Amino acid sequence: MITREAIRVLVTHRRFQQFIIAVILLNAVTLGLETSRAMVGQFGTVLTFLDRAALAIFVIELTLRLYGFGWRFFRDPWNVFDLIIIGIAVVPTSGPFSVLRAMRVLRMLRLISMVPAMRRVVSGLLRSVPGLLSIMALLALVLYVAGVMATKMFGSIQPENFGDLGTSLFTLFQVMTGEAWPDIARELMKEQPMAWIFFVVYILVSSFAVLNLFIAVVVGGMENEMTEDVLEAEEKNAAAQAASDQLLLTEIRALREEVTAMRALAEKR
Repeated sequence: MITREAIRVLVTHRRFQQFIIAVILLNAVTLGLETSRAMVGQFGTVLTFLDRAALAIFVIELTLRLYGFGWRFFRDPWNVFDLIIIGIAVVPTSGPFSVLRAMRVLRMLRLISMVPAMRRVVSGLLRSVPGLLSIMALLALVLYVAGVMATKMFGSIQPENFGDLGTSLFTLFQVMTGEAWPDIARELMKEQPMAWIFFVVYILVSSFAVLNLFIAVVVGGMENEMTEDVLEAEEKNAAAQAASDQLLLTEIRALREEVTAMRALAEKR
């Protein structure tokens, strides 16, 4: 009977992981080809077979991991993530659930859990969430204040862009992304020549200051993630080195005892 330990060794082996990544990439290609009516008309049967074969491999892999790790499987958030993705994929795609057919492409997201570099990037982003929430609140405050000011100052001049608060917020969000704001500003400056001051200050605050804070927080989170990975690797290396040193010391002690015993035997003779 195959033991859980043997299954764990199998599913964590580098070659097995590479095989699953190859299946994910192949499945991504087949899903892309299924968007072409010409390809479906010519190779529809083959694409369907490959899609179902990939899904079967994913289900078998998850089953092996569940058996190999037992309840420890659910301690790893990435395992739960994979389980949800594959769970969505096995839901019947007919009748009221036909909309889930398009969600099969989510299987490609499993690359995040399979590729360590991608995992570190996502972990860094998740680590940055608390700081990002604070910056988003600051950005929302800036956007709201600017929206109220723009509605009062420019609503009568350009009602299609600043007629009410909702319209002003949308326009200012567009301006924040750098989309067509010179055209909007030039039209307003025909009536209010000093309107450029508002837009320059708003863009400096929202785009150059607040949005750059997003980048700073994300980079900081990723640096912390990388630092933890480096420290963890160093701890593992230190533990391995300590174990090796301990084994060497044990062998030296045993050798000394043998030499002492041989000397004692030689003296008796």
